[in-house]
This record gives sequence, C-alpha cells and structure tokens, in this order.
Amino acid sequence: MTIVTTIVVLALVYASFAISASAGLGGSLLMVPTLALFLGSKEGVALAALLLASNNVMKIIAYRKTLPFRKAAFIIVMIVVGAAVGSTLLVEAPEWAVTVGIVVMFIASLAAERMDLERLQTGFAPLLAFASGASSGFSGTSGPLKGVAIRNLDLDRRHFVGAASLASFAGDATKTAIFADAELLGRNSVLIAIAAVPLMALGTWTGSTINRRAGEQTFAVLFWTVMAGYTVRLFVLLLD
Repeated sequence: MTIVTTIVVLALVYASFAISASAGLGGSLLMVPTLALFLGSKEGVALAALLLASNNVMKIIAYRKTLPFRKAAFIIVMIVVGAAVGSTLLVEAPEWAVTVGIVVMFIASLAAERMDLERLQTGFAPLLAFASGASSGFSGTSGPLKGVAIRNLDLDRRHFVGAASLASFAGDATKTAIFADAELLGRNSVLIAIAAVPLMALGTWTGSTINRRAGEQTFAVLFWTVMAGYTVRLFVLLLD
C-alpha cells in the first residue's frame, strides 16, 4: 500500500476503535469493510479480529468498574463457540463467499438500525449469542445479533458497554487464534497492526469520552453514511 492509502486505512481504524468504545459494539462494521477493500476479504476479516481483540483489552481497562462477569458469562461462552465455528468456515470458504457474507451482514445491520430491532427483548439470548459469534467468525461482524443478546441482560449503559467489551474480546481472541493458525495475515497486515497500537488507546479514550458526555445521533448518521458507501464498493468488487 502507498503512504496515503496507509494513512486513510489507519484513520478509519482509529474511527472504528472510537465507535466501539463509545457504543460497545459497531467498530467491526467500519473496520472490516475498510480492511477487506485494501487487503482482501479473508485477510481483512483476520486482521480486524486481531485489532479488535487487542482494542478490547483497552476497553476492558477503561470500563473495568462496570464489567458484569457473572451476568455475561453464558453469553460469552456461546459467542466463543459460535466464533470458533464461523472462523473455521471462513478459512475453508472461497474469497467470494466471504465477501458475500460481509455484504449481507452490513445490509442486515443497516436494516436493523433503521427499524430499531436492537431494542427487542427476544428471550433467546444464548441462541443469539451463538449466531452472533458464528456470523462474526465468518463475515467479521455480528451485526445486531450481539447487541440484542446483551440487551437481554437488562444492563445500564456503562455495564452494557462493559459486557460487550468482554464478549467481543472473547470472540475476537478465538477468531484470531484460528486465523493465525491458518496463516491468513500477510506482511501488510502485520505492519498495520503495529502502527495501530497507539490508536487503540486514543480511540478508546475518545469513545469513552463520547459515551459519558454526548448523544450518538450525529455519530450514527456519519457512521451509516460511511457504511453505505463501503457496502456499495464491496458490491462493485464482488461483481469484478
């Protein structure tokens, strides 16, 4: 990648960290298409898992006073099992199938956001957690599924982000181990990962500050505008 391209990628990676730290979820929805466009779908998903797992360590530290270990334990276990299944499927799947999975999850996430499906209390938290991990393992993002599962725990805002951070770390760490064993990460991925380390702390601080002080309406508009553009671009790449 050129210097300009690398700067653009790192800027969007930073934005992903900030989104994730402010809402507890959603960072992968920006990071995965960004990395998939520049590195390819499989390597992009693999690098996103590594970066998000590392960033979740920062989030766990930031939200260390509001980590609901007991309430979230079963959700976390189901996400890990699902992530192992999904990421194993990704390793064996053709590149085009992974790209289709990414696009489908982004469209589903946008539809869920528009219809406010995240606020539904379904009572099927364990099943949703497994599906969340499996879809995240294959496409790089779980869309609204993880949010719905964690909402069933009936947590306040800070504890919700704490639970999401624990669950995301467990799932991303599982995926990273499987992807590393399959040797999906190339030289460019390693260099981006190293360059992104200081951005994790900065993005976590930014997101945590937003979580405490501001609403998310403007942030959501910007986020989904970027997402719509990337989804169109992924469609174009799929048709090439």
